[in-house]
Amino acid sequence: MPHVALAHVPAHHLFFPKKLSIWHNDLHGDCVTAEEAFAKACHKPEIFISDAEVEKWAKAHGVYEGATLISVLKWMQKEGFTQSDHTYDDGSHTTVDWTNPAVLKSALYHGPVKIGVAADQLETTCRAHNFKTGWFATGYTEDNNEDHCVSLCGYGTITWLAHQLDTSVPSGIDGSKPGYAMFTWGSIGIIDVPSMVAITHEAWLRTPTTVIV
Repeated sequence: MPHVALAHVPAHHLFFPKKLSIWHNDLHGDCVTAEEAFAKACHKPEIFISDAEVEKWAKAHGVYEGATLISVLKWMQKEGFTQSDHTYDDGSHTTVDWTNPAVLKSALYHGPVKIGVAADQLETTCRAHNFKTGWFATGYTEDNNEDHCVSLCGYGTITWLAHQLDTSVPSGIDGSKPGYAMFTWGSIGIIDVPSMVAITHEAWLRTPTTVIV
């Protein structure tokens, strides 16, 4: 797969849909499909895919209890979510070098980036915040157990991101440092760069994120 080209982008950017869901990922292993629903919500105007359609699609493709990212990306290009007399497909997918901040920011300016991560440390963080928007993920160590799919949906300084999410930077965290906004389990939080790199194992940009048929 080709890689995302580098382009000049603003200092900060965020996709923050007004309506979110966990899309069954609290009880089932459909994180890869739930991320697709989140990506559709980042469209302007926002497209909210129902929980019922996410369940229907995931079950029809055998990915309600686990999936590879690339399989779902390929299926979504040809047979996306169907709702309200429209089909919402993905555009073509390209790999993103998540270890290169300039490349990743360039990708995130164009759309949310689908990433595969090791979930243990992230789940501990989100659980401590009751899976509500506004959590902070810092100090993660390297984990090679890729077992979860999330979406990076913005970048900027930690302070700027916190302001957009209507939360405050906890004491002990340097708000001037760069960070990323991340969607998972029905919430959006902030992860610092070293922690994101420590748990990420693949990254994909859809171009465009949504194709309305």
